Amino acid sequence: MTAPVRIPADVDMHDRVLGPLTARQLAILTAAAAVLYLVWAATRAFLPIPVFAAFAVPVGAASTMLALGRRDGVPMDRLLLAAIRQRLAPRHRVAAPEGVRPAPAWLIPGTEQTTGGRTGGRNRTAQPEQVSPSALRLPAEAVTETGVVDLGSDGLAVVAVASTVNFALRTPNEQQALVASFGRYLHSLTAPVQVLVRTERLDLSGQIAELRERAGGLPHPALEAAAIEHADYLLQLGRQSDLLRRQVLLVLREPLGSTAPTDGLGGPGPLAVLASMAGKRRRQAGAQVDAGARRAAESRLVRRLGEAIELLSPAGIVVTPLDAGQATAVLASACNPDSLLPPSAGLAGADEVITTPGFEPAEDDVDDPSLLTPTTAPGPAPSRQHEDDWDYGDDDVERTWS
Repeated sequence: MTAPVRIPADVDMHDRVLGPLTARQLAILTAAAAVLYLVWAATRAFLPIPVFAAFAVPVGAASTMLALGRRDGVPMDRLLLAAIRQRLAPRHRVAAPEGVRPAPAWLIPGTEQTTGGRTGGRNRTAQPEQVSPSALRLPAEAVTETGVVDLGSDGLAVVAVASTVNFALRTPNEQQALVASFGRYLHSLTAPVQVLVRTERLDLSGQIAELRERAGGLPHPALEAAAIEHADYLLQLGRQSDLLRRQVLLVLREPLGSTAPTDGLGGPGPLAVLASMAGKRRRQAGAQVDAGARRAAESRLVRRLGEAIELLSPAGIVVTPLDAGQATAVLASACNPDSLLPPSAGLAGADEVITTPGFEPAEDDVDDPSLLTPTTAPGPAPSRQHEDDWDYGDDDVERTWS
């Protein structure tokens, strides 16, 4: 006779192997205890116990905090590893697909700058800062015109915006229906899917400007006063607090090669894992992927996106795919979340050349008519005052994800 088994809601929770300790926590504490025991065994002949305790207590407390501590839901050992990687990572990154060149001379402070000190008016030569740029490698290489994100050897991806449902205001029967609809979509998944919940700043300047602009055209003075008052309220609300909004993104990823079916509930078997790792290693080594495989992966993405739209609609979730401009804006906002410019589809997308229109003065605004006609004068051409070594050509004008 079968019995129901309760599955915890936190599926990412690690298994406890000894009491409340997980394997990771037990390994950290065991390693710290072994090190302290070896130190004590090596120094017990000549080192007093109080002196050893003064050394062992801080080390044990730090190890315990490293194993059991958490900050913002992240274990302390992972935060320590992330801090070490961030400290060792290069500080200067440039978008240079053809290779990194030396930093220009005007970017590095020269040694001619001297500063006067208080000790007898001696000048000290300023040490130049070591600028060593490295290539900027982003997961996304480009965004096609249809909004498909090219991940290089990792395949393709498509980003869609999903609406939300107020689950708490529904009746128990409606809640069960919503859970069943969402469960049907989860059971239909055969490839990785990411549900990303982003929190970004809310900019109300457009709504405020629209309210003030349309207030004068309302049919009644009371409506005009109400519109202006609401605009003032929104302006005051933005000054008093940081307004945030949430955005739910559904990211579907598809590899370029055909994927093997999973071997049961435990995931792919060892042979399937080794085969996928070997295929990925070959693609990273420089194997060219033909256009047919890319079109097949894109068609699979379109089919999976249609299934998501169809299966999530009974739950009241509207899935809207992003076009090229919107996908580029989302990627730019994710790479630079504290940017002063809000993400917008009006920004330049991938592979778009940014140009500015030239200014031609009118004839009435110019006192000297000779300025309206181009003139050439003999003499040397004007030289560039800041000739740097980072002359990457016209390709750098195009914004591509590399």
